[in-house]
Amino acid sequence: MRIVAISGSLRADSLNTRLAHAAAGLVPAGVEIEVVTLQDIPLYDEDLRSEGWPAAVTTLGERIADADGVLIATPEYNYSISGVLKNALDWLSRLSSAPLAGKPTAIMSASPGMFGGVRAQDHLRQILFGLDARVLTRPQVIVNLAADKFQEDGSLSDSMAVELMRKLMEALTRAGGDKDAINVQQTRPRWEPARARAVGGIRGAGQV
Repeated sequence: MRIVAISGSLRADSLNTRLAHAAAGLVPAGVEIEVVTLQDIPLYDEDLRSEGWPAAVTTLGERIADADGVLIATPEYNYSISGVLKNALDWLSRLSSAPLAGKPTAIMSASPGMFGGVRAQDHLRQILFGLDARVLTRPQVIVNLAADKFQEDGSLSDSMAVELMRKLMEALTRAGGDKDAINVQQTRPRWEPARARAVGGIRGAGQV
């Protein structure tokens, strides 16, 4: 089984790229996870698209289409996802293959702030609903104050976050192995339209 993990941040020492790599160490046996970043995806431009699909876009679409599941680690910028991640999703939405449609997809976030990217997760769920991805709703992995929670070897020191991440990877693996399943747990839907939540907090992107 193969999972593609996408980091929504370009920074070399990105907390969310670290989070994606940490998740790769928590997948069940027999699961391969490939971490990809979005440096090579150009800004969406219909004129550019009409001249031919950028190779980086088609390659990302093929990786997602060939995978059994997708994991997205998203930063939070000004109460939403990064422009880099939104741009990549806009490109993917235009591919005729619709690689995210029906694809089991899990999301997580890391932020130096108190709320760990929860508002970005809400917006990302809305966008993925528009792309018809099958988004897992539980468990939610939200790593706050993340700048102080990564060890030198890349692992997380937050034991609760590690346990939730492990459960999320198990849920994504089950979803990827059962394309017709609709429940992560017996009583909770695996995918649904995003529900708005009123969350107060601190404005600003920080280092994500």
